[in-house]
Amino acid sequence: MKQMSGIPRPVTDLPDGAISVRLIRGDLSNNITNHPVELRAGGKTLTQKTDESGRAQFSGVTPGTTVKASAVVDGERLDSQEFPVPASGGVRLMLVATDTTKGPATTPDAPPIDGAVTLSGQSRIVIEPGDDGVNVYYLLDIENTARVPVNTAAPFVFDVPSDAVGTAIMEGSSPKASVAGTRVTVERPFPPGHTLAQVAFQLPGGGGSVDLTQALPADLEQLQVVVKKVGDTTLKSGQLAEVREMAAEGETFIAGMGTKVAAGKAFTLTIAGFPHHSNVPMIVALALAGLIVLIGVWASSRPDDDSASRAAERKRLIARREKLFQDLVRLEHDQRGGRVDERRYAARRDELVAALEHIYGALDDRDSTPDPAGRAGVATA
Repeated sequence: MKQMSGIPRPVTDLPDGAISVRLIRGDLSNNITNHPVELRAGGKTLTQKTDESGRAQFSGVTPGTTVKASAVVDGERLDSQEFPVPASGGVRLMLVATDTTKGPATTPDAPPIDGAVTLSGQSRIVIEPGDDGVNVYYLLDIENTARVPVNTAAPFVFDVPSDAVGTAIMEGSSPKASVAGTRVTVERPFPPGHTLAQVAFQLPGGGGSVDLTQALPADLEQLQVVVKKVGDTTLKSGQLAEVREMAAEGETFIAGMGTKVAAGKAFTLTIAGFPHHSNVPMIVALALAGLIVLIGVWASSRPDDDSASRAAERKRLIARREKLFQDLVRLEHDQRGGRVDERRYAARRDELVAALEHIYGALDDRDSTPDPAGRAGVATA
């Protein structure tokens, strides 16, 4: 749970301008009640005490205000990330204090036991329309809630759609994750906590419409989808309880939220209305979309003690990013024109994508607060 502490999550079930902070000790079953929580909003500090469910709610905070929640529990200071209050809806977050009554939280070197993993609520699907199709990113947070490593009954394996091209494991994923063709494998055993597998591929959609059907080998706690809106892009699925548009970083995104999807059961998404042969560069917008909109890793500005050197480094990174973008767009044009063979195209595209991810990560480190998955088997689309 410590990994989830302080991460803001935009929600629609709270009034506009409402911030709900849940204070727990160790795990969700151990609420801390009647305890003060502070919210720094601009130049003001607001204080509320937690209720019987461990929640302190702050209401009427002005949208756009940069805020940060804090509490001190048994001498341990707990701080959230800084984040801007969204224009609509509210934000929920948890602050997790250390449970000093228990021994070590995990024993990662212990012999593995038989057990199960789930795809936590931090998992999401990010979709970005591009030329002649859509770029799809599965951000899978495989969670082992045991204190020791777990061996699932069967390998954690699934197949992305058969017409997917360029399937790859993204930088930042666990080394346990690998891909062969359209098959994704995450090796057992799973250590305590979280194992991240980020999978990227492209689906053809020359007519401006794509159907994505996918089954996963573990229970998905909540189906969460983010689509970058280009033109008249729409997102439809009978498994999404809510679909709404949200703005972040000057872009418009379509956010869809559903309920639990059982292991082996497929979900289906329809993305339509995006321009055919659009001028949108085929770029990896992982942080820009999924993390900003749904999970709440909000980009925020803060004072800089070493502004000159940081500004110079940021300028260098941005220049490098723009060159990589241009190289990637040129590569796509060459591939469509038949001026580059498929092997060279795939290798060069993977190289450019990896370099772009590295640049995005470096820029995120400078611009925002650092970010402090039932059953297993083969699942096919």
